[in-house]
Amino acid sequence: MQGDPLKVKVNKLTSIKTQLPYSYYSLPFCSPKKILDSAENLGEVLRGDRIENSPFVFKMREPEMCSVLCRIKLDAKTAKQFKEKIDDEYRVNMILDNLPLVVPIRRLDQESPTVYQLGYHIGLKGQYSGSKEEKYFIHNHLAFTVKYHRDLQTDSARIVGFEVKPYSIKHEYEGKWSEKTRLTTCDPHTKRAVVNSNTPQEVEAGQEIIFTYDVEYQESDVKWASRWDAYLLMSDDQIHWFSIVNSLMIVLFLSGMVAMIMLRTLYRDISKYNELETQEEAQEETGWKLVHGDVFRPPSNSDLLCVYVGTGVQFLGMVLVTMIFAVLGFLSPSNRGGLMTAMLLLWVFMGIFAGYASTRLYKMFKGGEWKKVALRTAFMFPGIVFAIFFVLNALIWGQKSSGAVPFGTMFALVLLWFGISVPLVFVGAYVGFRKPAIEDPVKTNKIPRQIPEQAWYMNPVFSILIGGILPFGAVFIELFFILTSIWLNQFYYIFGFLFLVFIILLITCAEITIVLCYFQLCSEDYLWWWRSYLTSGSSALYLFLYATFYFFTKLEITKLVSGLLYFGYMLIASYAFFVLTGTIGFYACFLFTRLIYSSVKID
Repeated sequence: MQGDPLKVKVNKLTSIKTQLPYSYYSLPFCSPKKILDSAENLGEVLRGDRIENSPFVFKMREPEMCSVLCRIKLDAKTAKQFKEKIDDEYRVNMILDNLPLVVPIRRLDQESPTVYQLGYHIGLKGQYSGSKEEKYFIHNHLAFTVKYHRDLQTDSARIVGFEVKPYSIKHEYEGKWSEKTRLTTCDPHTKRAVVNSNTPQEVEAGQEIIFTYDVEYQESDVKWASRWDAYLLMSDDQIHWFSIVNSLMIVLFLSGMVAMIMLRTLYRDISKYNELETQEEAQEETGWKLVHGDVFRPPSNSDLLCVYVGTGVQFLGMVLVTMIFAVLGFLSPSNRGGLMTAMLLLWVFMGIFAGYASTRLYKMFKGGEWKKVALRTAFMFPGIVFAIFFVLNALIWGQKSSGAVPFGTMFALVLLWFGISVPLVFVGAYVGFRKPAIEDPVKTNKIPRQIPEQAWYMNPVFSILIGGILPFGAVFIELFFILTSIWLNQFYYIFGFLFLVFIILLITCAEITIVLCYFQLCSEDYLWWWRSYLTSGSSALYLFLYATFYFFTKLEITKLVSGLLYFGYMLIASYAFFVLTGTIGFYACFLFTRLIYSSVKID
């Protein structure tokens, strides 16, 4: 209703150049008498959000002009702090009624829609005309626009937009400063408003800065339910469709090959197994049949394979469920930190499938110590990730950034891992080991057969590296948008596209592995267990290389800590991608070999 107080909250200061968030009051801005921290969820804390109250007081639909917030005098230390943050292009983020503050930027051509930037720059660098010396200026006057949608029946209004235009102005006043002083540069009584930054406020020791703001209210046709649409406006959908069509071509090509292999192996074997027409065909057809006595021989390091497959199943479950929730709209950006929290909790609860998958495979390899495998499944992947995360967190903490995860949250994460995830892995492992072992479709010989010399293109390293190219090719355009949303502070909301791309990734990983596995068996090389995992898993290597390319072409990171942060997080992402794609490839190949060998009648 009219006159109701509106609470403006301040969030972290962010910068694309350093990637290190800071809390708003780490700079000497005007503060309320008591600074209160809003309760944040797990995802928000991990993202470095610090939401606090602010001295801004708005009253609904009552415009204000030139309200003075406070006056501060800079000393050498505070001036230096402001200059550093202006240098690194930090932006101030605020929130009103859960909407983030945006700066509307009009394009030069009037046709194209307005682009919104999250948060306003603390200040800017520039020179006075005729002078070479670079000065720092602070945005000390904020012209806010609150857009509202009015309900005609009740005359109440709901906020649907929160915009700001920042200005830098050196305020002037007569006489001595007191609470009631009227500014000569900006006065509601004489209708003098700030409309430009022609006389900017410099940041230097000894300068006094007066912070002021205007609030105007605009009625808007945007309904409350669709108030986020302006934020999530995608610049171009076409490139996503292009990427999906491009990926579908890869899938069709691979599906054709898989279908041909299936037809040749399964159909020919059953009907014409004994009447091979020519000598050449006999040679071609028998390659993979000759190794039937060795194809299900357990691989070396079979325990480790079980652990990785279990972890991959855990990851696959987490990603699938998260995607389905996101597509149904449960995890929209208006729910800050929701995506992160959901992923963490799902990861923890998917531990039960990890334990089940790893011991099931372990029992098939005739293993007896299921507890050892369960323990490694529970600790290996999370342990490595946690170690990297801990080091990165120490680096952020050293920079006094709010992005550092506080001790309490760190403890909560460890508790989730040890208290829920580990026991669930053991429960899954117990259930998996109690089940009867998976039977091999053909008997394994006592003595391993010798593997003939392979052609150069069947060399394990070569075929593994080739295998990763197609799955990566299927996702790399979408990857660009995801990286942009993470590192350039933009919203990512096209989960529908992402889900399609993810399904395409699953199919591509499965098919490329089956094709390469078949070629491998045809050349009488039966060591396919690890190779199938690594074939599709090698796409993670390309992911990391692409992240490196992205770092040098798109990001302007100059600080060492920020660079380490970027590569640390991308390393974790690539490792997770390796586990995910490798597991898909492994299961595809596992099912494929069982299928073709179970249709062969071995004499």
